[in-house]
Amino acid sequence: MDVVTFGEAMVMFIANEIGPLHQVRCFHKSLAGAEVNTAIGFARLGLKSGWVSKVGDDAFGAYIIKQLQSEKVNIDQVTIDADHPTGFQLKSKVLEGDPEVQYFRKGSAASYLNTADFDEEYFRTARHLHMTGIPLAISRSMREFAKHAQSFMKKEGKTVSFDPNLRPSLWKSKEEMVSVINEVAFESDYFLPGIHEGELLTGFTQPGDIADFYLDRGVELVVVKLGSKGAFYKCRSDEGYVAGFPVSKVVDTVGAGDGFAVGVISGLLEGLSIRDAVLRGNAIGALAVQSTGDSDGYPTRQGLEQFIEKFARRS
Repeated sequence: MDVVTFGEAMVMFIANEIGPLHQVRCFHKSLAGAEVNTAIGFARLGLKSGWVSKVGDDAFGAYIIKQLQSEKVNIDQVTIDADHPTGFQLKSKVLEGDPEVQYFRKGSAASYLNTADFDEEYFRTARHLHMTGIPLAISRSMREFAKHAQSFMKKEGKTVSFDPNLRPSLWKSKEEMVSVINEVAFESDYFLPGIHEGELLTGFTQPGDIADFYLDRGVELVVVKLGSKGAFYKCRSDEGYVAGFPVSKVVDTVGAGDGFAVGVISGLLEGLSIRDAVLRGNAIGALAVQSTGDSDGYPTRQGLEQFIEKFARRS
């Protein structure tokens, strides 16, 4: 495989009408979960991606497996748990800005993922490990799995990327969240925070200062997401801003950061320069915000190249 990741996938019910969730009468079904978003994004670009987790022995779990199979994501290490259910969520429909999301995930099958489920041979076949901060917050056993996976891949000489994907509501306290997230961030090769996440985790407000905080602690590359303004990157030998792509209408921002990670990491794995990899990340992020589902806007290889070429012609 090119990339392996792990986490919780949920069935998502997206409102068909605008308004508060408690007033919505009709929803349509989709797939959600930061790590599963990235696995799908990589696969659509033609990379071999694998996703590791647990799902319940229920209709939601069956739906997740079917969707991932259709996207050609490797699920050899997805376990069906007969004792715990698959999580789900409700998402509102908005004209602009962030939608309202309510989660029903406590005690889910994925939250019981633990180090006994870790298959060394499976992870060893991957060139790269992509992680987010969500499994670190879901349960103690998932946190232990995440740290074990990172340590194993580093010892195997693989690269590791980490998107903090902060979910404060899942943590006992802000202090615990900052401490655990930074502990994992310091051990990653590529760290991909949003600007507001960087401020929360470091106390700094400028992208360059946020990047230096992690570079000084051993991280190889830091890319700070700046929303519509694009992104800032810095490593020991280079730094710079990469402008975002123009978007005529933002439909839904959820999944844009995961798409950005897909672009950056796939670019680095394919030997692109850091600037070109970040440009690819900006492109997929721009495509993602123009669709309702978390991963619906992620492009194929051809679609991505056409989108970037179209932007280049306008510049």
